Amino acid sequence: MKRLLILTPLLLLGCSGAPEEALIRFEVETPRPFGYVIGDEIREKILIETRSGITLNTASLPAEGPLNRWLNLNRVEVEQDGQRYRIDLRYQVFYAPLTVRTLTLPGFTLQFGSGGSAFNKEIPPWRFTMSPLRDLAVKSAEGGASIRPDSLPPQLDTRQAMILITAGSGAAAAAAGALTFLYGYFPALRRRTLFKQALKRLSRIPEKDMAEALRTVHRALNALNRQPLYQRQLAGFYEAHPEYRRLDSQLNWFFNYSNHYFFSRNVSATALDRQKLTALCQACRQIERGSR
Repeated sequence: MKRLLILTPLLLLGCSGAPEEALIRFEVETPRPFGYVIGDEIREKILIETRSGITLNTASLPAEGPLNRWLNLNRVEVEQDGQRYRIDLRYQVFYAPLTVRTLTLPGFTLQFGSGGSAFNKEIPPWRFTMSPLRDLAVKSAEGGASIRPDSLPPQLDTRQAMILITAGSGAAAAAAGALTFLYGYFPALRRRTLFKQALKRLSRIPEKDMAEALRTVHRALNALNRQPLYQRQLAGFYEAHPEYRRLDSQLNWFFNYSNHYFFSRNVSATALDRQKLTALCQACRQIERGSR
């Protein structure tokens, strides 16, 4: 008697259609029913939730591939989460209508089972419309409409981008030039500012610090000569830089004074000595600029 009571619901389930209580949720979602052209994909989604013990027979789903001469089923995806099912069907249409035409996605039957019993659930057909890609015949220009090429896309305003690119390129070029100069890749340009830099340093050196002032002028002459310059080498220096020959008396005074200051005892610097050193550096700067 107890066994009969257990089998009775199952027998009723198998004999009846698809009882509403067996499916908690059953929804068929379809996209817009219009505006399709040849080659478009149509996605149909089915959401199902069954009660415990009820399972979907996935073999009842349509198989991927051609369904008729103008319709393909490209993909069938089934996701299951417990008693919930999500079915994605992707159709592709290859019908080329001459006018707007109504077509139908075919329906099919889903099968559900519980133990040895089963029931079916119908997925209804779905109707949609397709449009032609163009008119069958070219209209005459007299009617005010004729076939013509597509309009050109609007051009983007690139003025601001070009300004930013130009400004960035200019700043990068200036930075590259400054770094190249600082790292000594333009020695000819550096030699045209040697005594300019020396004059700036002299202006910052205290008047009592004659040793540093002499070293500053020595460094400028050595950089111009590209090697340490001594008094006995002035003849060779004039051959390489003949414009400095006119400063021969000042340069000889400079080397004599420097030798006495660094290698003799009790040599004190005076304000006049500092003025003569600055005058020598200024004269070298004028030659460096080409103004003398």
